[in-house]
Amino acid sequence: MAEVTLRSVVKKINEHVIVDKINLEVKDREFVVLVGPSGCGKSTTLRMIAGLEDVSEGEVWIGNRLMNGVPPKNRDIAMVFQNYALYPHMTAYQNMAFGLKLRKHPKKEIDIRVREAAEILNITHLLERRPKELSGGQRQRVAVGRAIVRKPKVFLFDEPLSNLDAKLRVQMRTEISKLHDRLQTTMIYVTHDQVEAMTMGDRICVMKDGAIQQVAKPLEVYNRPNNKFVASFIGSPPMNFLDIQVIKKSGHLWLDEGKFSLQVLPAMEQPLDSYVGQTLTMGMRPEDIYDRVYAVNTVTRGRTATCTVEVVEPMGSEILLYLNTGKNTLVARVEPFSEAKVNQEIELVFNMEKIHLFDKQSQARIL
Repeated sequence: MAEVTLRSVVKKINEHVIVDKINLEVKDREFVVLVGPSGCGKSTTLRMIAGLEDVSEGEVWIGNRLMNGVPPKNRDIAMVFQNYALYPHMTAYQNMAFGLKLRKHPKKEIDIRVREAAEILNITHLLERRPKELSGGQRQRVAVGRAIVRKPKVFLFDEPLSNLDAKLRVQMRTEISKLHDRLQTTMIYVTHDQVEAMTMGDRICVMKDGAIQQVAKPLEVYNRPNNKFVASFIGSPPMNFLDIQVIKKSGHLWLDEGKFSLQVLPAMEQPLDSYVGQTLTMGMRPEDIYDRVYAVNTVTRGRTATCTVEVVEPMGSEILLYLNTGKNTLVARVEPFSEAKVNQEIELVFNMEKIHLFDKQSQARIL
């Protein structure tokens, strides 16, 4: 097992910066997820750890060894790719054993390792089948098994579930999480899917434009995003954003949207006092906006707004309401028994304990 450390790592292609001075420490036996939109540099970062991409500047360490210039085969890592990369003419057994044969491990040891991995992944009955005889999920299990038999210090996953259907993705997410608990090996996992990141990682590293925006535990990223980008990327449906002006009225601070105003909590007044007269961005997650009809035990004074319902999406366990304030649009996640109808005006209640405020220019979090 080993730690993975990136120190001021830069990747340039023809002077175009792909990864910009990344510093990241993945602890021994930790499961870290690199997440972000396409083109943010997450797969390039993983490939530099694997040795498949050269580092333009900075250092990559695995354990106490500097890996700059060390070929992939000598890094004691195993990588699982999006496209499985299985040899079509080989059986599942042969695919899993192939890397060990190249390293000239004894046949008996190879057989033990392959069958142990197959048992862990529940694919023992598939070992004599070729890839064309396997489903997408079964092929991915074989690809993971090929990595397991190596017994590497670090597992690297590059969007391994992207080619699977929605139901199988959920199943494989669970399987990989179980695998980490069982093997207790350092794992770094790349995905563009924030749901995978939230449910699988011990910590999440959110990236944008080649730079790290935030590294923290999933719920900390969700509840205390560093900036507007992180707040918008993590969460489904995404956070609502409204431009508001901080005003003082009757001795209290209010957030004025233009069509409605929300009273600031007493604990927030002092930090916001210097922003009076300025425009900020207010963020509010859909689950923190309630239909007033059902907000029986909720404080409503200074927390309400009247909006027009534009779309109603029943989801079974909840209903998503797409609303218009007259100036902004927003989404509310309300109770499944809500009777809100399209074009109906309803009164909403905002949970002011859960608001997020961001600087308009820097987009950094204020509260």
